[in-house]
Amino acid sequence: MKFFRNYTYTWWQHSIIKIAVLALGMIIGALATDFVMSSIWLWVVIAALGSAYMYWLTYKPGTSTK
Repeated sequence: MKFFRNYTYTWWQHSIIKIAVLALGMIIGALATDFVMSSIWLWVVIAALGSAYMYWLTYKPGTSTK
């Protein structure tokens, strides 16, 4: 049995996957509230650095993603 295969999903299947991941994230977020809030600045820094890197990667000179 081959585990990794190429799949083609329809728009409504993508929507179902996104809603399921959102729901899972909300559940995990609700259960991990104390842990996240005790180190909120660490998470803010991680989010800012990750976002800045993705913006730089997307908009750096010479790329075709403009």
